[in-house]
Amino acid sequence: MTGPFEVDTDRDRLDVGMIHCFLGEESTWAQGMPRGVLQRAIDGSLCFGVYDAGGAQVAFARVITDYSTFAYLLDVFVLPAHRGQGHSTRLMDAVMAHPGLQTVRRFMLTTTTASDLYARYGFAPTPFADALMERYLPDLYRTMAE
Repeated sequence: MTGPFEVDTDRDRLDVGMIHCFLGEESTWAQGMPRGVLQRAIDGSLCFGVYDAGGAQVAFARVITDYSTFAYLLDVFVLPAHRGQGHSTRLMDAVMAHPGLQTVRRFMLTTTTASDLYARYGFAPTPFADALMERYLPDLYRTMAE
């Protein structure tokens, strides 16, 4: 891992504009997300930012959790210009070491990329696929007004 980078969970440091731009325009999972929806999601989550020496945010992840038994990891990304520098490992190290997540028994995520990264932290396909259910509205952001 190169450079003096810092991982922090202080929501006040988050570059919400950059996060909104990436998720709303570049991600495959949150295209068109209204900024207000993102802000509410951030407000209700444990968020992680990776920052360079100048304080610019280069990566993000958030966890929805009860800080006791359950957690769900989502919205993990590294800005394209900063990929290949160990930021995803930095993020995951910080997530897995967070004191509020040490008693979490079920930690979930959904991903179509980076499965090898998550496997290093013990994530695996669920053996309960037949029991796992979801309500998914993929076009919701395109049809709602903020």
